[in-house]
Amino acid sequence: MKILNGAEIASYMKVNQAHTVKALNANGIYPKLVIIRDSESPVISKYVELKKAYGDDIGIEVEDWCREDVAGAIEEANSDTSVHGLIVQLPLNSELSLDEILGKIIPKKDVDGLNNYSSGDIRCFDSATATAINWLLSAYDIPLSNLKIALVGRGRLVGRPLFRMWQDSKYDVTVFHRGDDLTQLVNFDVIVSATGSPHLITNDLVKSGAIIVDAGTASEGGVLVGDVADEVRERADLSAITPKVGGVGPLTVTALFEHVLQAANQTSTNS
Repeated sequence: MKILNGAEIASYMKVNQAHTVKALNANGIYPKLVIIRDSESPVISKYVELKKAYGDDIGIEVEDWCREDVAGAIEEANSDTSVHGLIVQLPLNSELSLDEILGKIIPKKDVDGLNNYSSGDIRCFDSATATAINWLLSAYDIPLSNLKIALVGRGRLVGRPLFRMWQDSKYDVTVFHRGDDLTQLVNFDVIVSATGSPHLITNDLVKSGAIIVDAGTASEGGVLVGDVADEVRERADLSAITPKVGGVGPLTVTALFEHVLQAANQTSTNS
């Protein structure tokens, strides 16, 4: 059985990203990411610190803006030419809807790729998490063209953008929404779960030889847990599965910074 180790892939990509930053610096381009949030929550702060540490490692400046006026902060970052990418660290306490908040980010700086653009709008970046899942499966030589794929959950961060990406690639993908009959999952070759419901995916839902990607996160007793039950990870008859720690998450951060580099490189091309 393959263990889909995203942390290992991220470590390789990190080296290349550091070289890219140096090349941009040599051309007078200094990539910058702004993280906007409105909470001092320890959990949110932890995610922000992880991104700041990653930026430090590869030479990208990361600014942490904790502001009550999130919309105003976005407008400020949009107009700041030194900022190449900006993300909103979720969840928010804002009275505005998430669509209203994220919709204020201009496409060329939307490095998390979370906006709901209409078909006529320009989309510069795909969802960082969806991109990470694609990279992960590709890195472990898992072709999806002849497999039946189940997406459990169609949220903004994972399910919705991944469904769009895989549908565009003509893959056989089915979405399971809240309340759907999950016993049907035994008929699928690949299961990607991103609901934030701890231990949702159990042994009876997974067939022998299946490929499991756990992209869900939730807090249980102060510990971050995924959608996949521990009993599933103990099976030896699976083709591949993400580890309990170090699967999709580390590669999502890598994808985010790859988008920042692309945005900075675009600035260099246009200048």
